[in-house]
Formats: sequence, structure tokens, C-alpha cells
Amino acid sequence: MKISIEIHQHMYRADLAAPIDLSIPIGPNGPRAWYVDPVRIETVMTDRFTGSVALGGAVNFRNIHFNPHGHGTHTETQGHIDADVQSINQTLRQFFFLARLITVEPTAFSGKEEAYVKHGDAIITAAQLERRWEDQLQPEALIIRTLPNTHDKLSKNYSNTNPAYFEPKALRYMRSKGILHLLTDLPSVDREEDGGKLLAHHAFWKSGFPTDTDCTISEMIYAANEVADGYYLLNLQIAPFENDATPSKPVIFKLDEI
Repeated sequence: MKISIEIHQHMYRADLAAPIDLSIPIGPNGPRAWYVDPVRIETVMTDRFTGSVALGGAVNFRNIHFNPHGHGTHTETQGHIDADVQSINQTLRQFFFLARLITVEPTAFSGKEEAYVKHGDAIITAAQLERRWEDQLQPEALIIRTLPNTHDKLSKNYSNTNPAYFEPKALRYMRSKGILHLLTDLPSVDREEDGGKLLAHHAFWKSGFPTDTDCTISEMIYAANEVADGYYLLNLQIAPFENDATPSKPVIFKLDEI
């Protein structure tokens, strides 16, 4: 199935039968962060009910214990850092966006140390984004794949590893360029231990740009190496949780100019 799309007065074609799934499944062997235990998927068993066909029940009926911020691919709204917890299900009302995928190698920080940044930390800077930026199509979503891009991202426990993160200026730069939705393969845009500052989150949602409250951040995605940098049609699928974050399934489609 192919569709034609007009973007800034240019026509493009996308093949909906050729999706590229950027999500990492939520399961016991999937990635996790923030010191959470592995996902648990447990059969419901009572004196009157067996929730397993293999064990003689009529249906499979399981409870799933997980954390939307700590397990697998997820999308979060400004409610993540607000006292008033906004629902992602109420905030994200549009699901198709023009997106650009870029690959960035975090650089070692060597500037002035603060509680939220230390020497040797791997960070993504605004300067790196500026060097890669182009205003050709003015995308609404930015997908950032980090190097090294290994299969460890599909199962890694990030807790206590001080993974790479973004300097706050990088998030402000994105918003100044009209980015409404950031997708990254990192477990967070902020440092694992930053004294509760969350400056990158605040820079993305609280810098005073229009539609701040409609913006989202998606973390722990995975873009395989064979997926080329460039422009794509993004379908940002979410589970309809009334919560600040939800498991999500970002799917992209290659765009060909007609």
C-alpha cells in the first residue's frame, strides 16, 4: 500500500507495507533503567480460574508488571516533570509527523563540572546538532541514533552505568528549530544522577517555545545500522494510558520524492 503526501509543496510517496519499527519490546529480557527489576509477566491463578491454556485453562490471562519510564521504548509528556501530571493519552492527539533521523557520537565532557555534569561524561551537544542541521524540510520530529550502535541496546540494564545524555542547550536548540518530538535510543535525555535537576527535560518543555505542552520525548528506541540517516514519515503509536508516560511503538516509513 503506497500513499502520496504533500510536504512544503513537494510530493512524496511512502510505502505503508514497508514499515521500519524503532521500538524495543517490553519483556523480561528487554532493556531497563532507573534501578527497576525486570518485567514480570505472570499467569493469573485462583481456586476457580487457570489463566493458561497450556495448564488446562480456556484462555491465557496474565498480569504484566512494568514501569513505563524504566522498561523498553516509551514516550513521555511534560507531565513527567510537572506537579500536575498530564496524561500522554490526552496530550498527544496527532500521530503522523515528518521526521529526520541523524546519527551522533557523544563526546567526552571536559568543561566546568556541576552536579549534573562531570568530566568524562559522554554527552550530545548543541554544537554537534548545529553541524548536522539542515532546514530543507523543517521536520517536526528528530530521531537521534547514538554511536556505538550495538545490539546491546535491545537488552541492556542501564542502571548504575552513567549512560550518555544531552546537554540542555541541545534540547533548546531543537525546540528553536521547530522540533516537537524527540526520539532517542538513550534511556534519558538527562544524566542518570544529576541531583534532580533534569535540566535537559526542562529545556525541552519549559523554554517558552510555542506548543511546549504538546511536545513529547521518546526514549530507548532502536534504529538498526542499516536504516539510513534521512527524512521519514513517522507514525508515533502509543498505548492509551492515562499517565505521563506510556509504552510506545514509533514506526517510520521511507519517503521518496515524486
